[in-house]
Amino acid sequence: MAELTLYTNPMSRGRIARWMLEEIGEPYDVEILDFGPPMKNDDYCAINPMGKVPALRHGSSVVTEAAAICAYLAETFPQAGLAPRPDERANYYRWMFFAAGPVEAALTNHALGLEPPADRSTMVGYGSFETVVDTLEKAVSRHPYIAGDRFTAADVYVGSHVSWGMQFGTLPTRPAFAAYSDRLRDREAQKRAFQLDDAAAESMKKANA
Repeated sequence: MAELTLYTNPMSRGRIARWMLEEIGEPYDVEILDFGPPMKNDDYCAINPMGKVPALRHGSSVVTEAAAICAYLAETFPQAGLAPRPDERANYYRWMFFAAGPVEAALTNHALGLEPPADRSTMVGYGSFETVVDTLEKAVSRHPYIAGDRFTAADVYVGSHVSWGMQFGTLPTRPAFAAYSDRLRDREAQKRAFQLDDAAAESMKKANA
């Protein structure tokens, strides 16, 4: 039994955590949960009281939230080279948590048609959808990767939001976003993770048919 266990659903943000696990190259187990009651029962809520995925168990410790899982794995397994170097830390933390906060909130609200009134935009933190998108575009345009000239764990998280946003139409397709996403598609770990999750999704579909 591996020290690492990922609790996930292949049609969720758990795909981000799976990609990160493939990047670090450590053995891990996977527990696939259906949405609904399986995520809300007492056993799983003892792991994540929110009753959602992903969650990561590492020995006796549990980490939830995809951005936190990425940061935790990068720092816990430094041999993978995905944690920030001193000169990368500012961009690394800045843009990872920009994606976890303003980007996540702005894209979700926009997709749901929940636009804050202009005179109350400061109350939602991110200001406006347009400001968030323009800021994200500038961030991915500054360097080949989000923290600088090399790939880090922040790219797993930010890149997932950019790729999914364009795929599902919650983020406008702009040349800078497409170029950034294309660079990440060459990652062998991403290819492995997506293949594993796609296969798991197909198995779930057949089992629930």
